[in-house]
Order: sequence, then C-alpha cells, then structure tokens
Amino acid sequence: MRQIDVHEVIDNARFSGFHWIVMLLCALLLVFDGYDLFIYGVVLPVIMKEWNMSPLEAGALGSYALFGMMFGALVFGSLADRIGRKKGIALCFLLFSGATIVNGFTSNPTEFGICRFLAGLGCGGLMPNAVALMNEYAPKRLRSTLVAVMFSGYSLGGMLSAGVGIYMLPRFGWEAMFFAAAVPLLLLPVILCFLPESVGFLVRQGRIAQARGLLQRVAPQLAIGADDRLEAADAQGHGVSVLELFRGGLAVRTLALWVAFFCCLLMVYALSSWLPKLMANAGYSLGSSLSFLLALNFGGMFGAIFGGWLGDRFGLTRVKVAFFAAAAISIGLLGFNSPAPLLYLLIFVAGATTIGTQILLYAGAAQLYGLSIRSTGLGWASGIGRNGAIVGPLLGGALMGIELPLQLNFLAFALPGLIAALAMLLFVISSKRSAPATASLATAQV
Repeated sequence: MRQIDVHEVIDNARFSGFHWIVMLLCALLLVFDGYDLFIYGVVLPVIMKEWNMSPLEAGALGSYALFGMMFGALVFGSLADRIGRKKGIALCFLLFSGATIVNGFTSNPTEFGICRFLAGLGCGGLMPNAVALMNEYAPKRLRSTLVAVMFSGYSLGGMLSAGVGIYMLPRFGWEAMFFAAAVPLLLLPVILCFLPESVGFLVRQGRIAQARGLLQRVAPQLAIGADDRLEAADAQGHGVSVLELFRGGLAVRTLALWVAFFCCLLMVYALSSWLPKLMANAGYSLGSSLSFLLALNFGGMFGAIFGGWLGDRFGLTRVKVAFFAAAAISIGLLGFNSPAPLLYLLIFVAGATTIGTQILLYAGAAQLYGLSIRSTGLGWASGIGRNGAIVGPLLGGALMGIELPLQLNFLAFALPGLIAALAMLLFVISSKRSAPATASLATAQV
C-alpha cells in the first residue's frame, strides 16, 4: 500500500486531454458569465433613452448586478467549500442564466434592477469556484497560464456581448440581448456530465473511490491501486471561517489583495459600463462606440494570457504591479484627442491591464490560500472587490451628471490603478517578510 499525496501528483502531472476538458469547460462557463456582465454597457445607451434616465440613475441601475455579485461571491464562495465546486458552479450557472432570460421581459427600471441583482448573485458565485477548480487541477509549472487562459473566456464573453449588440440592437431591440441567454442553458447537462469535482474536496469528504478515478485521469501512468491511500495536505483544514484568511502571516497580503481587487474591479466596470456612452458623447456613433468595447475585451483576453505566461516566469505579483501602472497611464490618456489607431491601442492596453489583471488577481489568490479555505479566500476577495465594481458605474454616472470634461472622467478612472499598484508592492514586501509562513503554505497549494 502506498501513501499518495494528490496535490503532489497534480503538481507534477503532464498536461493532458483531461486538463483540456477542465480548462475548456471552465472557460465556456466564463464566456457566458462575461456576456451577462458586459451586456449592461451594451444596452445602456438604448435603455437610457427609452426610459428617460439620467446618468446618475443609469449608474445606480448598473450597480444592481454588482451588488448581487458581491453577495454571490461571499455566499457561494464559502458554500462551495462545503458542498463542492461542481454543485456550486451548476447552481450559480442556472441562477444567472435564468435571471438574464427573465430580464428581457422587464418593462421598467425596477423590474430590470431586480433581475440584474439575481443574475449578479450567480455571476459572482461562479467566478471564484471556476478559478478554484481550475487551480486545483493545473500542473504547478503551468498554473498561472492555465488559470489565465481559462479566465480569458470572461473577456471573450464581453466581446461576444458587444458583437451581438452591434448586430441585434438596431434590428431586434435590447430585449433580444437578454433572450440570447437561453442558449447557454442548453449546455448545462453537458457541463454537469463532464466537469469534474475537486479531488481534494472528494478526499476531504471521504469519497475516495471517486477521487481515485479522477486522479487516475490526471496521471494515467500512476496506476493507482484500490489499496493505495490518498492524502491531501490541508484536507482537514480549519473549515471556512474568514478568520483563517488572516492567520499564518496572511493578514497583510489578504488586505492588500482586497484593495487591489476593489481598485481593479472599479476600473473594469467603470469602463465596461460607460465607455460606449462616453465615446458616443464624444461624437462617435453607437456602432463605433461598441467597437471600443470590443477592443477593450480583446485586450483583456490578450492581457490575461500574456500576463499568465509572464507570471509563471517572473512572478505574478511583479506582473500585476507593472500592469496596474500601465492601466493608470493608458486610461488617463484616453480622455485626450488621439488619432483613431492610437485610441484603439490605448483601449486595448487598458483592457489588457484591467480585465487581464483582474484575472491575474484571481490566479494569485487561488495560489495564496490552502485547499480548505481556497473558495472562501477567492469568494471574499471577489466579494470585497465587488464594492469597487459597484462604485465604478456609480462614479461614471456621477461624473457625467456634473458634466466634467472628458479628460477628467478618464483621469478619475485611472487613479485606482496607481492605488492598486501600491497595494501589490505592499503584497511583495509582506511576502518577503513572511517567507517561512509562505513556504509552509506552499505545501498545501494545489
């Protein structure tokens, strides 16, 4: 009989077809998640006109989904540490898809806001669980890259939302954008059938036969026998108490991570909610302003993949510091009159260093926390960050309401990038001072 550490097996496994399945399914989930999140920025100019809303009212309406995401991340992140990643993901997916379809039938801002809140609950809960699951199956040498590639589905969903909007808005109206969410529901049985549960969670639950079968798919050459004993470091951790995120030298890094999440999500949602409207006010047509949203999300997808690749080679935190600084510069320059090619380049860089960096933050959080508190850590970081996502649309609405010059709008959106860069520098300093504690935690990472 052998003692087999499941985390060690996964860390050293060769990338295989099984990893492709996990990554593609999680990426597909996030495509639909991203579509649902960015849809508001796409339909915003139309519903503002139809319902005669002021910019401040529109910003408040956009925050409904983000309030939902905050609560969803906190509730479903912790819940998944109890019921498993797979059940948590399926529940969130069903919730946000169903609420989005119903959203197409709404006839006033109040009904619209309620549906957006419910959809936000599901979207906010799905993200940390998908990241945790991908992190727990990714080989160590490719972990940041695979999580980033998987999360690029979020940016692809944003691009899909803008692309569908360019075609459907002038032909079928804003309601059709929400009815399109019925398509993902058809794939729910496929996801439930092929998406695996976390091996570490199965070991913690005593479901050894299932864990053995999944581990055999991760490393076919291992030939695990029925009498081999599976062990998972941290499988018997301390449950799901949020206090665990501040023990073992993690306090400063947890707080720095929360600040970075807050600032990053503020920039992401300020831009995704108001970029089309700001550009329309600057004289661009609705179709052209939506193309800027496409460039933003294409940049996000590139930034996530390239940033993940850099992170596996030079360290994720260093990359995040550089990306946040680039975000502040590129967003600040958006408000100045630039030739079209340069403007698209700045928007591309802004997307790469905001949406892309958001994805890197999830990857870094997944690697910081041990198995028993990973979804809790991701959920709380995401939930705290959702306060920034709520502030973003409200800030944009308030700035437009007082009719500030375009340059000052974008400079206000850029300031959080500098704050986030400083928070990540503090994270680096704390990591160096807590090196012994970090080394002990590394053995618990999947």
